[in-house]
Amino acid sequence: MAKVLLGDVVDRVKDKVDKDATDLEYYVGGEHIDGDEIMVHRKGMIQGSTIGPAFHMRFQRGDVLLMSRNPHLRKASMVDFDGICSDVSYICRTKDNDVLLQSLLPFILQTPEFWQFAEENKKGGLPFFLNWKDFARFEFELQPIERQRQIADLLWAMERVKIAYRELITRTDDLVKSQFIDVINPLLDAGKTTPLNDLVEDDRPITYGILKPGTGCPGGVPVVKVKDMRDGVIDQSDLLLTTPTLDYQYRRSRLRAGDLLISIRGSVGRMAEVPENLENANITQDTARLAIKPGYNKVFVRGVLESEPLQRDMERNIRGVAVKGINIGYLRMLGIPMCNRSEQDRLALLYQQSDKSKFAAQQALKEVTDAQKALMKIIFE
Repeated sequence: MAKVLLGDVVDRVKDKVDKDATDLEYYVGGEHIDGDEIMVHRKGMIQGSTIGPAFHMRFQRGDVLLMSRNPHLRKASMVDFDGICSDVSYICRTKDNDVLLQSLLPFILQTPEFWQFAEENKKGGLPFFLNWKDFARFEFELQPIERQRQIADLLWAMERVKIAYRELITRTDDLVKSQFIDVINPLLDAGKTTPLNDLVEDDRPITYGILKPGTGCPGGVPVVKVKDMRDGVIDQSDLLLTTPTLDYQYRRSRLRAGDLLISIRGSVGRMAEVPENLENANITQDTARLAIKPGYNKVFVRGVLESEPLQRDMERNIRGVAVKGINIGYLRMLGIPMCNRSEQDRLALLYQQSDKSKFAAQQALKEVTDAQKALMKIIFE
């Protein structure tokens, strides 16, 4: 096996298009790419969007999008559709598919060695970044092409299993959301809504969290970021720990078990419930805390906020260019369609039963993901 530099076998594609004149339908921003993921699972529609002029780079199905900003987020994923992205997303395509398989590229870019290299070579600050010439200096061992095919076939088989579990989770979600929509749409049409701010505890209003939580403090206070909120739960495997001093400065946003969290910047509208072991943890400025009053069923409120009509309303009210999000004032005044408590409880029970099925699928998904990472470690170490 020979060692090669990334830039010797991979090109950064620079195919510029006019976003206002292209026949392409989709765009991908940083908010659509999840860290540590092989595939891009979300996208936006170009028509009607507010994306800026930086979105002029055309990618094609099979390309890998590598985010040049904030390498600690580990965003490098393959797309399975054509579209455009901004110039801070590097479009990666192998120079010769007989030397390095394009299908293997996303796995190489998701190795710990690659992200360690990126971390050691980052520039600037908040956000940190790497230029393409920096990424191009990454050195790795190039497997023989037949060995690459065997590795790619095995890793993609595991990826397809992961995708199947995600689809099962999505279908379960869709079933519950349809039940919610049948109830809340008539309420929305009749204007029977209550500001979200009226549903939360008076002494714990809706608020966002720490502006700059730092890069880590051993033994510090856990901080939940948007990236930690996955499939409706908080992934605690890699929580940032901030200093007790900084946590105290932002004690207003401390969490209690049972609080709801909703992302307000980046991937807007993600939700999760705070478990008991994260009592007194904190959040970042990209997330808002919702401490629902006991008089309302918080599971029902969560289901409403996750429903299509409310998610669509949040999408329409996203502002910003570099960092997109909804402001806290909008969130406090967001109208929540309210039915009587017995109906709230009925829908909440349906939501919880569905949640158990989702949890089983999520556990299976995690097992496959862990096995895939372990195999990648063996192969690429």
